Amino acid sequence: MNSQNNLIDQLEDAVSGKGLAQRADMLRRVTDLFLAGSGKFSEVQIELFDEVMERLLDGIEVSARAEFGVRLADAADAPRHVLHRLAFDDAIQVAGPILVRSEGLSEEVLIQNAQTMDQQHLLAISKRRELREGLTDVLVTRGNREVLISTTTNSGSRFSRFGFSTLVDKSSSDEGLALSVWSRPDIPRQELVRLFRQASEGLRLQLEAARPTQVNAIRTAVSTAMDRMQTMARWSSEDFHSAERELRQLHAEGQLTVDALVSYVSQASFGKITLALSLLLNLPIRVVELSMAQGRYEQIILFAKALEFSWNTTFALLQFQARGSRLSQVEVDQYFASFARMQVKTAKTALQFYQLRESSIEGTRPRTS
Repeated sequence: MNSQNNLIDQLEDAVSGKGLAQRADMLRRVTDLFLAGSGKFSEVQIELFDEVMERLLDGIEVSARAEFGVRLADAADAPRHVLHRLAFDDAIQVAGPILVRSEGLSEEVLIQNAQTMDQQHLLAISKRRELREGLTDVLVTRGNREVLISTTTNSGSRFSRFGFSTLVDKSSSDEGLALSVWSRPDIPRQELVRLFRQASEGLRLQLEAARPTQVNAIRTAVSTAMDRMQTMARWSSEDFHSAERELRQLHAEGQLTVDALVSYVSQASFGKITLALSLLLNLPIRVVELSMAQGRYEQIILFAKALEFSWNTTFALLQFQARGSRLSQVEVDQYFASFARMQVKTAKTALQFYQLRESSIEGTRPRTS
């Protein structure tokens, strides 16, 4: 009790000045007092510091607030309300150190900050030691190019399927961002395939514009390069080899069923889904990968109809290829109408065309899958 009374006396003494000009000095004294005992205070004492520091923050200039933020940023038990106030300060020199370094900000507060503050605040958040999926979802949605690259090159960042999908979408016209995303060791192969396709498509268009008389040769060369990149990504996937052996054996034994495919969808296993469809459709895996990675819903519905899948199974595939985004009711109605309209016989005829075309292509190119 004596220590509590002594602390109160010291804090009362620190705030006893009346003029605004004295507040910065008072805040330094209170901060000195807090940092000297950091890690030893009770919850009640920290709440008392919180109240006093908030009172002293009123009216002091930016430089004083910035100094305060720098000193408080690394304190593990820094008062919660003061941290929140500093983090939402419009001046980035005040908010920055807190947003980058403070471990006292909750995930909810960081997400709220990223949703409402400016790009400088987002950039500061992107430099934190660890960034969880919910927070990176906001950063990649709202962030400008600098924020996106900072978030992507941060080894402590973790991305959801939605986050990776958004990054790939935004990489379509930005080579620097594409390279940053490409370099992530944790990028899902579904998104890597999309990234490869976008990069190769952009290169193809540039080459065709520069050499219009060589269009066919350019398309063949770019397509072959794309296939090779897909193959490299596939074979560098840790689970691809075992998955391929497992699924080929199931297929040979007649055990590669719709139920098995649905279970792969529930696991969100891009490798197993595409392998299973490749075997069931008798199509090269690169074709199925592109259909699933690029969201070609017409092809997915055609493939599902040719295999006589139910609407529920087809819908599960369509939801998976949405890459973490929830399908709108308008999209669901559109896809169901296409599914209901397509006849099984028509789909099987179209599949035979795909098989013949791909067989012809495979016979005239280097083997890549």
